[in-house]
Amino acid sequence: MDTAALEKIIARGLYGTSMPAWHLDDGGPLSDYQIGQMVASIQLGDWQATQDRVVNLGLAPLVPFTAETDPVVIDAVKTLPEGDVLAAGIELYATECVACHGVDGLGTSLAPALNDPAVRAKDPAELERTILLGVPGTLMAGWDKALDDAQITAALELITRWEEVPTGAIPAPEQPIPVTAESLALGAQLFSSSCANCHGPEGQGSQRAPALNVRSFLTNTADQAIQAIITLGVPGTSMPAWGDRLTEAEIQAIVGFVRSWEPTAPEVAEPARVRGPWWRGSTVAGPSSQAASAAANPTAAAPTAANTQTAPDATPDPTQAAQPTSTPHIPAGQGGQAGAGAGSAGQGTHTGGGQGSQWIESPLAWYQTLDWRAWSLIAGVAGLSVVMVVIGLLKMLRLNRLEKRAESG
Repeated sequence: MDTAALEKIIARGLYGTSMPAWHLDDGGPLSDYQIGQMVASIQLGDWQATQDRVVNLGLAPLVPFTAETDPVVIDAVKTLPEGDVLAAGIELYATECVACHGVDGLGTSLAPALNDPAVRAKDPAELERTILLGVPGTLMAGWDKALDDAQITAALELITRWEEVPTGAIPAPEQPIPVTAESLALGAQLFSSSCANCHGPEGQGSQRAPALNVRSFLTNTADQAIQAIITLGVPGTSMPAWGDRLTEAEIQAIVGFVRSWEPTAPEVAEPARVRGPWWRGSTVAGPSSQAASAAANPTAAAPTAANTQTAPDATPDPTQAAQPTSTPHIPAGQGGQAGAGAGSAGQGTHTGGGQGSQWIESPLAWYQTLDWRAWSLIAGVAGLSVVMVVIGLLKMLRLNRLEKRAESG
């Protein structure tokens, strides 16, 4: 296309379509210079490099630009007062808004949540003004040229009545998280440093946490569910929430790395033995082969999804049920517990979710979980006990001598 035509479309939008105006003069966030740079990128840029850059920055939307609404939910919504308008709002959101504002309006890294009591409490006139004119300096451009009056009314109806919409009305599709060689290498490094201590160096599980590198788990668990489990943790288990310690891009890198095991994942995992005191998470007994090599040489860890066998984020216990936005179903494996999720976070004896075997530590092998620090502590306590006993005996001998002297004197 002609350069001037592209600049005009980006700056002013396209009337009657979902393409809004992006120029600062029309309520958008882009200047003349930025629009010029974008046009140059469209015409001359390396699109694969652009895609890789977006993925590495953690800015790739986790949902497509449109989502399929549940017809059953739509029919149920239409029975509510003004239900036709509310249903139209759901349909509009699924086609125009979900890519940025997320599943069920709960927000993403690109845009804030709309399904929020604070948003519902705002003046409808202010909400309408935001939709029509956008928010300068943000990705929210004005939609006055893209939406008609009926669509604006439907959008406002949804935003102000979202508490009446059933959860899952706009579900997340099972879309894989995009990966690059760089993101896979990052995921391998993070898994090795944060996850391998519990889930094993190659995701095979241990007595502390279930296997991730096993066919049943990877086949039946969507990327969004794994990300939610890592981010939110699993309450009541040893799987903590990592959302406050890792960025969204880092968590997505771990998910992508875990997913890379799927082509070669075994039917049944062989859990690893871990050793070390319980308070420091332990280390994995035996060589951590690919995990260590990936951390040391991340560029070799990621070119192909099938080859990467290092370690993702030791915190995630994807076999556990999380409480994500769309409440993904995490099926129980042959050896895991059925229910809200699969398996139980490993504490002592552990049945790995999604794996057909159990790893039960021998009662006589408890000492194998102790490292040199624990043995040093035990030796120190034992040595102190011996010293105290010797001091006590010396005091008793001294008292006996004093008593004898007193009697003879």
